[in-house]
This record gives sequence, structure tokens and C-alpha cells, in this order.
Amino acid sequence: MNLRRLFAVLVKEFRQMRRDRMTLAMIIGIPVMQLVLFGYAINLNLRHLPAAIADQSGTSASRQLVMDMLATEVIEPVADARTPEQLMEMLRRGEISVGVAIPYDYERRLALGQEAVQILVDGSDTVVQSAAAQLAQVPVGEPPPENNPRLPNRQSSIPLPQTSVSIVSFYNPQRVSAINIVPGLIGIILTMTMVMFTSVAIVRERERGNMELLIATPVSSAELMIGKVLPYGIIGLIQTSLILLLGTWLFSVPIRGSLLDVYIAALLLIVANLAMGLLISTRAQSQFQAMQMTFFVFLPSILLSGFMFPFDGMPKAAQWLAELLPLTHFLRLIRGVMLRGAGIFELWPDLLALLAFILLMMTLAIARFRKRLD
Repeated sequence: MNLRRLFAVLVKEFRQMRRDRMTLAMIIGIPVMQLVLFGYAINLNLRHLPAAIADQSGTSASRQLVMDMLATEVIEPVADARTPEQLMEMLRRGEISVGVAIPYDYERRLALGQEAVQILVDGSDTVVQSAAAQLAQVPVGEPPPENNPRLPNRQSSIPLPQTSVSIVSFYNPQRVSAINIVPGLIGIILTMTMVMFTSVAIVRERERGNMELLIATPVSSAELMIGKVLPYGIIGLIQTSLILLLGTWLFSVPIRGSLLDVYIAALLLIVANLAMGLLISTRAQSQFQAMQMTFFVFLPSILLSGFMFPFDGMPKAAQWLAELLPLTHFLRLIRGVMLRGAGIFELWPDLLALLAFILLMMTLAIARFRKRLD
């Protein structure tokens, strides 16, 4: 073996890598992105879960209990509620993940050793259920004095049962993982396939020289773009139907909301991903480069959207970044509709976020696509 020739080939490969900016970005960017995401953003210890507290007792003892629960930093009040019914409605609409209900007769229940507090949990996310269990460990205040005239008489010699905080889990009380995963899997599959298919398909036409032939026809750029992406939109809806059928048949995943709302949410994500794929195709020079660029969409989408790791466990900066991803909003929509039975318009913040993303991506993609055609 001639070391001189070997060194020459080595230098040539490094120079080629340096000239290929996308490969260089992947060599450096992917490890850095994974390191930052896993080391900084991914946190399995949930904190600051959005919550509401219905303190119907309003006594010093109940307020002390609320302060103790807030001191755990597991929950963070984001809304006001007066009754358990309001808490359940907030859970259904996805406004909160945890509700704490303290009844009118909190002190009486405390004195009698009865169940004194209920924690209502959105069980569609099994991680939230585990985090909410920490609240049940908060020590409930000491019983009030026995000479309190508001309390019934009892014999002091009878030992009291230990007071408890009960957890009531909604939407997935059995904590079946498939019920949480299958709706999210629709979003993951649509993101993986739609972005890659579209970006590669457009670039492939350019590589084969077909794009120039299409431009020479009377077909307008808008017709060309719609015609290229429409088949993938139909494929996305077929994929959605397939996952829904298999999820319902094999894992008994419920669809508590409207099926139409499920398809509206899926269609919005499909359009958002197709627009993103189009934008990537205007930047990529080859099919391989288009596939490389899609990795920069897949990684943050899968890790930050709340599919694999809890959204509320991430630091604020990571949450802001996740809000820019369409998959984050789709997961909230699809879980809200399928598991909690919410209407899609009740989840309007995520609906508007997806529409805004589509508008922005389509505008950028059309602008760049026209420029490339010119």
C-alpha cells in the first residue's frame, strides 16, 4: 500500500466534504442537535403542568394545602375554576392537564378521616398521570380541633382512618399505552412520508429533466405545484384511514369526537407537511440532499412535539421551538378530538397555529418555486 496515494485520496475526500455544505451541516449539525435535545430539552420529570384549582372550602387549611401543592412545582395554575364540573370541562378542552377539587366540607372530611381532595387528571397522556401521582403524596393538613362547632361530635377514643387524596383519571384510566401512542403515530407517519415524498419528487423531476418539459407546456406554476402534491395528499388520507382502522381494530383506540374533525386535523397536517416538502425541494440540488434536509425536520418534530417525551417537562426555550412545529399542534388536536371528545373548533389555538404555518410555508414555497422556474 502506497501511503502517499492513500493520503491523496484522504485529502480529496475531505475537500469534497468541505465543498458539500449539506453533508458538512449534517456531520456537525445532527450530533449537536441530538446532544442539545437529549441533554437539555428532554426531561422526564414533569414540572409546571397546566392546572386549575377549585377550592370550594376557602379555609386556611385548604389554602395551606394549595400552597403545599404549588410548592412541589408539579402544577402551575393557568385558569380559575369554582366547581369540579368546570375542571372536567377544562380537561376536555385541553386547557389544563390537572384539576384539584377541594370540597365545601373539606375540614369536616379531614376531621372524619374521609377522602378530602380529588385530583382530576387528563389520562390521555400517561406521563401526566405519573406526575400527578406526586401531588397525592403532599401531606394533608392536621385535623382541626375537636371542639370546633362546625364539626360533628365524635368519640376521641376512636382512631381516625388516614385522610387521603384520590386521583381520578379521565380518558385512559387503564393507562393503556396504545391509546396514547396511536393518535400521535398518525402525525409521525404523515410527517415522515409527506415531507420526504414531496421534496424528493420535485427534485427527481428536475434531475431527470422533466421539469423543463413541464414548464414548456401551458401548465401554470400553480397548477404544476398542486398537481404534483395532490396525489400525496390523497395518500396521506389513505394512511390516516389505515392507522385509524388498525388502531381501532387491534388496540381498541377510541374515537370519542367527530370523525370529520379527525380528518380535518389530518388534512391540515398533510398540507403543512407538503408545503414544507415543497420549500425543501426549492433548496435541494439532488434527491440525496433533499433526504438529508428532511432529517432537520424529523428530529425536532419527533423529540420536541410531545410524542416521545412530555412537552411540559421541557424548558421554555425548547417549548417555544416546539410551538413552531406543525406536529406539536396536530398532536394536541388529534388527542383532544379522539381521546377527550373535544370539537376541533374548541381547540382553536392549535387550529390557528396550523393554518398560520400552512400560509407561511405555502407563501415561501410558491415564491421560491416561481423563482426557480424563472
